Amino acid sequence: MPKSYDRAYYEQWYHDPDRRVITPASVARKARLVLGIAESLLERPVRSVLDVGCGEGSWREHLRRERPNVRYTGVESSEYVIERYGRTRDIRAGSFGTLASLDLDGPYDVIVVCDVLQYVPDAELGPGLAALSELLGGVAYLEAYAQEDAIEGDRAGWHERSAAQYIAAFGAAGLVGVGMHCYVGEALRDHTAALERR
Repeated sequence: MPKSYDRAYYEQWYHDPDRRVITPASVARKARLVLGIAESLLERPVRSVLDVGCGEGSWREHLRRERPNVRYTGVESSEYVIERYGRTRDIRAGSFGTLASLDLDGPYDVIVVCDVLQYVPDAELGPGLAALSELLGGVAYLEAYAQEDAIEGDRAGWHERSAAQYIAAFGAAGLVGVGMHCYVGEALRDHTAALERR
């Protein structure tokens, strides 16, 4: 049976205090971290964010709390999310694999792909990363979990990949790691020091 990102899914993994794997406080910390890294490298405030696989748009609230004027665009495949939150939270229909066809208004200062990549099929990973790299003008936050990680949460539709496989895929798309799940592309590569890159 295909996986459904419906209301019950979000209630279980995001809202139920006894079962959720993400809390608002943890999202707020991640948002502040990514804004700090991006603004340090950009040497100015973040103005635009693309959030791919954004779910209900939980990052939007925390980003806007820190940067009220930030232009936020969410991309999500869940029909439930699009119907319920699409218009009010600036979320459009799409997926990681369809990024190249969405006519997005890049480049973006920050691109968030949080807890999504391990659910992306192999055939969509490379093309999605290439499209992301084209849209990136600042820092990409690519929080992914590899087979070496012991994680709890939703394992349905999980694609087992090693850390080495992810690093190779990121590199093939021209993305360079700068730590804490953050990557830069062509626009900022020369603005980083050798010890920042890995």
